[in-house]
Amino acid sequence: MNILLLCNKSPFPPSEGGPMAMNSIVTGLLEAGHTVKVMAFNSNKYHVDIDSIPEDYRKKTRIEFIDIDLGIKPLEAFKNLFSDESYHVKRFVSDKFKERLIEVLKKEHFDIVQLEMIYMAPYIDTIREHSKATIVLRAHNVEHKIWERMAKKTFFFAKRWYIYHLVRTLRRYEMGVLDKVDGIAAITITDANYFRRVTATPVIDLPFGVDIDKFNPVFEVGDAPTFYHIGSMNWMPNEEGIKWFLNNVWDQVSKRIPDAKLYLAGRNMPKWLRKTKKKNVIVVGEVPDAHQFVDEHNIAIVPLFSGSGMRIKIIESMALGKTVITTVVGAEGIQYSEFDDIIIADNEPKMVENICRLYKHPEEAEAIGLNARRLIEEVYDNKKIINRLLIFYNELKSNRKITVLN
Repeated sequence: MNILLLCNKSPFPPSEGGPMAMNSIVTGLLEAGHTVKVMAFNSNKYHVDIDSIPEDYRKKTRIEFIDIDLGIKPLEAFKNLFSDESYHVKRFVSDKFKERLIEVLKKEHFDIVQLEMIYMAPYIDTIREHSKATIVLRAHNVEHKIWERMAKKTFFFAKRWYIYHLVRTLRRYEMGVLDKVDGIAAITITDANYFRRVTATPVIDLPFGVDIDKFNPVFEVGDAPTFYHIGSMNWMPNEEGIKWFLNNVWDQVSKRIPDAKLYLAGRNMPKWLRKTKKKNVIVVGEVPDAHQFVDEHNIAIVPLFSGSGMRIKIIESMALGKTVITTVVGAEGIQYSEFDDIIIADNEPKMVENICRLYKHPEEAEAIGLNARRLIEEVYDNKKIINRLLIFYNELKSNRKITVLN
């Protein structure tokens, strides 16, 4: 099959959640013998120099970027208060992208056009007009639910009111798109079940997959385990979670275990975090090799209370044989067995207690890490996931033909 992926950002480098999820699909389809072309936005918020992408990847994906400014424009944001349009989505509407998409669709036949996230949905009508391709929405999250959870945790009235406005308009847009595509590939079972309740469009749950051969686990945990978090800090749920963890959990851990150390890695570390004086908190920032960073440490801390979809960094940590301590929201979409292959700690006392216990009993962390790796091999092997996606593609294409004949 010939597949066109429309992406809200470049899938390469796969250095944070969204690009990692997109890249796993791109590389998986290529390895399965299919043809892939990638069109992606290149923004001021997430900018990639195309020359920094390996030549082999550029040739195989025929990747091209269209520049876009995703900066928040105060006047437009204010005017949006009196509109039913989603300001989140409107920022991704680009005449340049549309014009180039038309050129690509006229020049080449595609079997599938896959929209990576709801923000690429403004181009559905253009695809329908210029192509007979089957359109699949790859839903990384139920987008409006992320903002809904944030709104509930926002106490400043004006800000909370504005976020609820964004939620209402985004929900309306998101629900309207579901019936316009031919299929929906949700990243978690939870999200898939939600979509099945609100639309008749075929839905598959298709988690993030990893190339098992590229993850060489380190199960051994020393006598003084180190804790870590890795994730982009320009994603609000990450910053929110780390702020809660440092203010409510880490001080207690430090009192009980003075030598415990926490390493924080990821892009766009906020100023307040870079200047933190919390005991034994080492802010590393962006790292050149995420796998190496994870290998160097022992226990992942993922304190998330908002968001939707799957935490890809959790999957990768588990693939590398690490114990992950997270919340119910953080583990959402992962087929875990609590205390066997992951630890759930939804509040301050549980988080403190589990961290201290694993520090004093590193053999427990080793056992959980081993189970975590087994889970990844059984459920999250990218080859198995791509096979399921290809079956879904073929089913959708067959159903469309039947519809046309009828």
